[in-house]
Amino acid sequence: MALSQRLEFRQTQSLVMTPQLMQAIKLLQLSNLDLTTYVEAELERNPVLDRADSDGVAADEPPAALSADPAEGDWLREDMAPSRQALEEGLGTDLDNVFPDERPPERVEAPAAIEQAAGSDPYVSSWSNIGAGGHGGEDDVNFEGLTAAETSLADHLETQLMLAVEDPRLRMIGHFIIDMIDETGYFAGNLDEIAERLDAEPADVEAVLAVVQGFDPSGVGARSLKECLAIQLGERDRLDPAMAALLEHLDLVAKRNIPALRRVCGVDEEDVAEMIAELRALTPKPGLAFGSAPIQPVVPDVLLRSAPDGTWLVELNADTLPRVLVNQAYYARVARNVRNDADKVFLAEALQTANWLTRSLEQRARTILKVATEIVRQQDAFFALGIQYLRPLNLKIVADAIGMHESTVSRVTANKFIASARGLFELKYFFTASIGSSDRGGEAHSAEAVRHRIRQMIDAEAPNDILSDDTIVKLLREAGVDIARRTVAKYRESMRIASSVERRREKARR
Repeated sequence: MALSQRLEFRQTQSLVMTPQLMQAIKLLQLSNLDLTTYVEAELERNPVLDRADSDGVAADEPPAALSADPAEGDWLREDMAPSRQALEEGLGTDLDNVFPDERPPERVEAPAAIEQAAGSDPYVSSWSNIGAGGHGGEDDVNFEGLTAAETSLADHLETQLMLAVEDPRLRMIGHFIIDMIDETGYFAGNLDEIAERLDAEPADVEAVLAVVQGFDPSGVGARSLKECLAIQLGERDRLDPAMAALLEHLDLVAKRNIPALRRVCGVDEEDVAEMIAELRALTPKPGLAFGSAPIQPVVPDVLLRSAPDGTWLVELNADTLPRVLVNQAYYARVARNVRNDADKVFLAEALQTANWLTRSLEQRARTILKVATEIVRQQDAFFALGIQYLRPLNLKIVADAIGMHESTVSRVTANKFIASARGLFELKYFFTASIGSSDRGGEAHSAEAVRHRIRQMIDAEAPNDILSDDTIVKLLREAGVDIARRTVAKYRESMRIASSVERRREKARR
């Protein structure tokens, strides 16, 4: 067969990920703090992009009345100011992009049964002072003010020392001890040297160290790993003779020598395994909870409050939305004087990037609001009645309801928070696994709601009637929840609740 060349046309479809599309996807999943950093960087590098003030005017642009030449085509001149349409045409973008807080808040209808419950719920009025866009005048909530400033481990201990010790002499000893606690929380000094330096009694130094070892975080001020673990177990009332023997033989624990541990502790293999599990749940370096990394405040992206008519008001937090606009006046002035081709290309790309960024910010804000509104609609019973009414929810349900792809919903809910009367929640919190109903045709249950029910059962158990995992499974199935024993054990362990054997042993000692 002879080979030959020929020209052939074929029509195919393909998705091309342009740099701008990839940047838009990146913007969608950024948190509000990361978005602010990104926009600030764009403002630094793009001369056409300007920061807008509360009136929608470029922050560094002089008013039209102060312009040296009113005929320069400035989009701020007086004959354009009253016309929103003309101003949008001059900017090449929609003003709603820059000021999403001007849009009225979206309303989500709540069922009648929930309206009544929400009206009587004492939690539901605490957000009533927040107006549209998160501004409530003098009663506006300052979320950053609710976040404590970064505190070092030493400052944290000094504060507790001032409250726990009144004697100035003992306080001085405490200051010396705290100065010798390293970043991991361990006491690295020598008590005899402190007593000699301060001319204090060794017994007093030892007593103050014992006081410091009772401070938060649990285990701080220990002189060894064994002492650190013993302090934490003592605060949990779990330092019984068997556990004390286990701490004396941590080398055997590291080697997983169970037979030897059974002999030295005087317990069976099951108890040894549970005691080792308890040790693993402790914190060997308690001071690391106070790292040097700055603590970023969590600022909500979405605000939720109850309206007087029983509906939910879903609003974007305007304080987290960067206000930027394209300075067409500056672009026009510079473009007239540009002669170099490279400068023309740079200026055109800057204008294109600025227009793209303003449109992307608008789309991001609208998408977050759309997804949050649907989540509130799906979980309205939770916001009105509590966690036991949290419904099972996945990305597909929300994506199908709002006509978006699941990946888009996943990006929107990443690192985004909603503030409500129930508290501050990450949007991903509301996506929980579904647990089937034991009743034929019954409604599925949220995994988070089932966890909450398990905790309630264990908290309410009597000292002489400890609920085993099998008993919890039986009670849940009687309540219409079809759940396996291993799932109950997994949920219990995730909530750091001890097994029935450990709870029985602990309550027997009380």
